[in-house]
Amino acid sequence: MQEQVKRTIVVTGGSRGIGRAICLSFAGPDTEIYFNYFPEDLEAAETIKLVEAQGGTAKGYCVNVISESDVNAFFDTIIEETGRIDVLINNAGITRDGLLVRMKEQDWDMVLNINLKGVFLCTKVVAKTMMKQRSGTIINMSSVVGVTGNGGQANYVASKAGLIGFTKTVAKELAPRGITVNAIAPGFIESDMTAVLPEKAREAMLSQIALGRPGQPEDIAGVAKFLASEAAAYITGQVIHVSGGMYM
Repeated sequence: MQEQVKRTIVVTGGSRGIGRAICLSFAGPDTEIYFNYFPEDLEAAETIKLVEAQGGTAKGYCVNVISESDVNAFFDTIIEETGRIDVLINNAGITRDGLLVRMKEQDWDMVLNINLKGVFLCTKVVAKTMMKQRSGTIINMSSVVGVTGNGGQANYVASKAGLIGFTKTVAKELAPRGITVNAIAPGFIESDMTAVLPEKAREAMLSQIALGRPGQPEDIAGVAKFLASEAAAYITGQVIHVSGGMYM
């Protein structure tokens, strides 16, 4: 009997929060999971441990997603070890919030670089491999605010709105090779990023959610796993909102 080929899953920003939940959702004996983190993150070892507890394998690498050489080396290692990439989830992202008139140029550049340029660099490399395979799934992590806008986040919103346009364009380019490209737009999800919000800001966000509660990282991970499954093989170029009705 021919041995079944394991699926290679790559998650950027996979050491904690939504990224970790995504790694865990794919964990199992039929997958090889790779993720990056940057800068050094002690949480990465915990992600590996949790994946292994579910019978899977995971490897984490310190990779700066805005460095083309770092990104190329990361994916070269993966291809060398597995020979393929089946799923890429572009999850790495940061915030540097502030009102537009007070926003520092370096905060604008950093957010746009990591949230948007990083996706470009990772997708560009992976697309070449998937095109040769004539199969693959790419999932980009946008945000509900990429559609609605949000005061004090001009840089973050611009990056997440840009990801939506990027997703639709790349979906059109790669569809002839059997590759699907979609975006997930999370709403208010419990994570390190939202944990630092002042209580008033938190209450204001919760008041906008039809279901009346924040989401969990696992809510996003479940949708990512669906989009990477055969059940979603005919879905591409879409933005899937996972916001509890924050956006309708």
